[in-house]
Amino acid sequence: MRRQYPFHLIEPRWQQHWETEQTFKAFNPGEAIPAGHPFAARHGLGDKSVAAPDLPPKFYILDMFPYPSGAGLHVGHPEGYTATDILARYRRAKGFNVLHPMGWDSFGLPAEQYAVKTGQHPRVTTEANIANFTRQIRSLGFSYDWSREVATTDPEYFTWTQWIFLKLYNSWFNPETNKAEPIGTLKYPKELETMEEFRELDPVKGDEFHLIKSQTLEDKKRNFRDSKRLAYVSEAPVNWCPELGTVLANEEVIDGKSEVGGFPVERRNLRQWVLRITAYADRLLSDLKDVDWPD
Repeated sequence: MRRQYPFHLIEPRWQQHWETEQTFKAFNPGEAIPAGHPFAARHGLGDKSVAAPDLPPKFYILDMFPYPSGAGLHVGHPEGYTATDILARYRRAKGFNVLHPMGWDSFGLPAEQYAVKTGQHPRVTTEANIANFTRQIRSLGFSYDWSREVATTDPEYFTWTQWIFLKLYNSWFNPETNKAEPIGTLKYPKELETMEEFRELDPVKGDEFHLIKSQTLEDKKRNFRDSKRLAYVSEAPVNWCPELGTVLANEEVIDGKSEVGGFPVERRNLRQWVLRITAYADRLLSDLKDVDWPD
């Protein structure tokens, strides 16, 4: 009869070894590689700093980051991560410089609702959940480069998502150049460029005065400019949950109720931010001509 594999003896030992040695770290061009590091041994680089052309070919494997809930890891997480980890280890064995990170999609409605119910700040519960998920995933022995760990609730991360939004907000899609350009380069329609300022007679003093430009021409120009931005406000039908005080995606609504809490959901028109994705449709089709997509 075959003996049971002694997980409790072998797995912790090697996981600790990988963490101490940083076995799965993907070094950047020009970054010094410590003497005897597994990366240098794998690629025959020795103890030196390497330039970009000297590095092995790169291979990037990105898992879908989990939402760290209080319930902890479920079987669906390691099921998918096992497949990508097999690929990561195979590519390393084939001589590639593999970047295989892990992170946390940690902004979520459940965290907000849990904070409302318990009176705890969502950062406290979210960080506790991340610590638990990290412990659980590390125990599975996947070959992640933990120095690249990302959490979407980290201010150093979401400052860049806000930066990206401002880039979109301050840009418009120029169909002539087929790319985004600064909103300041947008040309107004001829009727706005030639519109004259109105004058009226002051009913009290009897003399002529200028109407406030912001009520006429400037308003029209601003409305036109805002309507062309890559990120703009529009009114559209959405799934509104009054109890949660938020808009829900179709996947978050089950039989007319919210997935979180089971509260009634109604369809209503609501002003919301929209991204002008469809403006890039033709450019996307053109870019995909050289991509070998399966049928």
